[in-house]
Amino acid sequence: MASKGSAKPDDLITVGRHDGPTTFKEFIELYRAPVYKKICEYLPVKEPAVHSIMRDYVDRQGSYRRPGLVMLTGKLFGADTEELLLPAAAQQLSEDWILMQDDVEDDSDLRRGKPAAQKLYGWVHSMNATNIGHIAMWRMLKDYMRQAGFEKGNRMYEKFYEMLEYTVEGQHIENSFIHYTKDIKNATEGLYFRICDSKTSFYTVYGPMQIGAIAAGQSDEVLDALEEIGRPAGVAFQIADDVLDMTADEKLFGKKNFGDLYEGKVTLMILHAYKIATQDEKSKIEAIYGKKRSEKTEEDIIFLRDMIGKYKSIEYAQGVAEEYGRKARAALEKYRDLLPMNGLTPVIISALQELYIRKK
Repeated sequence: MASKGSAKPDDLITVGRHDGPTTFKEFIELYRAPVYKKICEYLPVKEPAVHSIMRDYVDRQGSYRRPGLVMLTGKLFGADTEELLLPAAAQQLSEDWILMQDDVEDDSDLRRGKPAAQKLYGWVHSMNATNIGHIAMWRMLKDYMRQAGFEKGNRMYEKFYEMLEYTVEGQHIENSFIHYTKDIKNATEGLYFRICDSKTSFYTVYGPMQIGAIAAGQSDEVLDALEEIGRPAGVAFQIADDVLDMTADEKLFGKKNFGDLYEGKVTLMILHAYKIATQDEKSKIEAIYGKKRSEKTEEDIIFLRDMIGKYKSIEYAQGVAEEYGRKARAALEKYRDLLPMNGLTPVIISALQELYIRKK
């Protein structure tokens, strides 16, 4: 499949120059094609079909936010494209195989505007195909260690391990609620923020930023600052994602609306609506959340949607997202002196803003 976008010469991204990208989205499109090409080198289409199943999600591509943050942060601190391509490709491939696993576990309908993998290939083949992506990702990191030397390569490997382990922990906590607990009475905002911290803040924001900084040889002090900036930005991103699940144009969003309600996920919106609902309404919400996805009816989802609307729970969630956005901006200002001032500085500010000011 042809890749989206086209890479421009690397010398457009030069410290102090202003003829390069001015927004994060523009920056992503500069490096989408080379990152995608690098993934395909490690994941060629061949027999048996398990390789093609994994390539399906690779070829669909996505927002490329995570590898974009790897490339952007690395370049901000002076790394060149060749030093960043393998870590960025490994970051994107991790997203591709994790998303396929998520879709199987949640029995999602759509991914990136097309039927989810298990709808096309069955859950057994789809789950097995994720192993191919997983193996290829670790091979990339092994080759990066050979390229960068043991010290830097091992630091990169350990960061990936830490990030993915914490992400899997978050997935376990969320799946335990969705598939086993199923009791909205036992859900709290603390549970929600714990899942956000592992599955979104680390994996989507400050983890990729730290990976780019490691490739550029930055200190632990810089990595800690990126975590403090990225943690609230990630929470804001997740809340925005939850709101989009309720409100977005499906064609732009690439996923079916109300997927979180069908899957029985914990969101700030349903927690807020449940907390202030009448006792009769609470009982009905509890009954719906106690059902499996396949048992939920359209009427069930309409009722949950109406409860969220009745109690202005979307507006509540948006207010919390704005609060976390302010925390991210304050942390960015706090650590301005650690960030190089060059042509990419406004782009990284744009990147953080675009995480929670989103339409898709």
